[in-house]
Amino acid sequence: MLKRLVASVREFKTASILTLLFIVGEAIVETFIPFITADLINYIRDAGSELEMERILLTGLLLVGMAALSLTCGGVAAYTCAKASSGFARNLRNDIFDKIQAFSFQNVDKFSATSLVTRLTTDVNNIQMSYMMIIRTAIRAPLMLVFSIIMAFYMGGLLAMSFVVLVPLLGMGLFIVSRKAMPAFRAVFRKYDKLNESIEENVRAARVVKGFSREEYEKEKFGAAAEDISGDFTRAERIVACNSPLMQLCVNANMIFVLSVGSHLIIKSGGVALNVGHMSAMLTYGMAILMQLMMLNMIYVIITMSSESMKRVNEVLTEESNLVSPANAVTEVKDGSIDFESVNFKYSTKAERFALAGVDLHIRSGMTVGILGGTGSSKSTLVQLIPRLYDVTEGSVKVGGVDVRDYDLDTLRGQVAMVLQKNLLFSGTIKENLRWGNENATDEELIEACKLAQAHDFVSSFPDGYDTKIEQGGTNVSGGQKQRLCIARALLKKPKILILDDSTSAVDTKTDAMIRAGFKSYIPETTKIIIAQRVSSVQDADLILVMENGAIAAQGTHSELLSSCDIYREIYKQQTKGGDENE
Repeated sequence: MLKRLVASVREFKTASILTLLFIVGEAIVETFIPFITADLINYIRDAGSELEMERILLTGLLLVGMAALSLTCGGVAAYTCAKASSGFARNLRNDIFDKIQAFSFQNVDKFSATSLVTRLTTDVNNIQMSYMMIIRTAIRAPLMLVFSIIMAFYMGGLLAMSFVVLVPLLGMGLFIVSRKAMPAFRAVFRKYDKLNESIEENVRAARVVKGFSREEYEKEKFGAAAEDISGDFTRAERIVACNSPLMQLCVNANMIFVLSVGSHLIIKSGGVALNVGHMSAMLTYGMAILMQLMMLNMIYVIITMSSESMKRVNEVLTEESNLVSPANAVTEVKDGSIDFESVNFKYSTKAERFALAGVDLHIRSGMTVGILGGTGSSKSTLVQLIPRLYDVTEGSVKVGGVDVRDYDLDTLRGQVAMVLQKNLLFSGTIKENLRWGNENATDEELIEACKLAQAHDFVSSFPDGYDTKIEQGGTNVSGGQKQRLCIARALLKKPKILILDDSTSAVDTKTDAMIRAGFKSYIPETTKIIIAQRVSSVQDADLILVMENGAIAAQGTHSELLSSCDIYREIYKQQTKGGDENE
């Protein structure tokens, strides 16, 4: 897992290595400052009337130079560390995002959209913080600890044995405190998904929430999720707060021991066994040792907290899409013919029943096919198999006479345009949104496509026309306008197959008819599949499918189905004023 995550460091390896080198330099310099200070104190004490100010000044300048060098090393390390950690986080986000782009719908469903957002944001931030601590503090703290212990024994002799007792006690105490806090920290990150899901639902459904005056309910739901996270953090922080008194106890105990025993040794031996300078250095090294232990504990807490984030990110990076282009993939779609041969499909291997069962269907290139059926009849599921958004469980789907599993995915999907009922426009201008269909389309081609989709008139009515800014999600245009822009975007693609999944539900029947008429003149060779709730949207199709419970209940032309299919006839009667008369 760590090897896979560290692979995202890439071009920031140099900055990471420089951080380590400068941190080592800082630690070495800081370790020797108390030693030189102690030597200066001893010189002042022993020199008496023969005190040489020149030596004192030189030593003082040396200390200033060492402090400046330590500061420079620390400053450079801080810069390179920030550059390396932020660059690592950027690369990691890009790697996760690239991975998600290759996911099939099944992969996305496995994680959920909100969970993927949390992993891209909160979890990556935690990993960035952990990496920053590892390449800087996690190197500095052990070095300072080891150097300080060595120097403490060198200068204080047996007096440094106090650390042999205090260091293990403090280390064990800090470790126990951290271990008790970890379960609460782990629980927090799993609950972030739930919190983000609440936010996303509320923002997306803002109109519904206000329409039903459910603001207070949503506030309570969000508040409960936030309170849950706050409670876990509070419990964890309450435990971690024990670190401070434990640390203070050890620091003060060490100071009392060094001052009392050290003073006794100085007085009793006349400064032979231990002198004032050495005792001063012992106090400094003692504080450094205990502080580095505290830093190591903090590193342990942060790394343990981020370990859950590492696992969650690694899950995304190791997830393999179940839809990939085969070796020697077909890179040309001959035509828009479609063949479903004994197709059975279910979304999960654990599912008890098939979403589609026993589908046999043959569509010639250039045909217009209408699909009708009630909610849950798997109309959308059927068409999602054509661009291979899902793979069939049994049987095969062929486009242009070739099994869709044999195509290069980009080639196949480049020749299949889908316009959904829940259409999505991206933030940017209308022109930029339309050019998703064809990035090289001219302004004239944009206008032509919009005229065919019956969008040109309302676009022209905007002050900025085709340069009008679309807000995120297309919130500044109506549902019908959004659908027509998405149809125009699909037309610009000039695909072999065009699928309209109930994508004219928000426009009136007249506009719907004009859009369909535009298809005949603009893309006559394209196979057109129209999923609709209105019979009027499909009655002039070459072939109409009636779906029920995941199967094709009937197929034929409008007149054939009126005479042979009870379901179709009932739908037609309910939707036409002359239904009762025909009855």
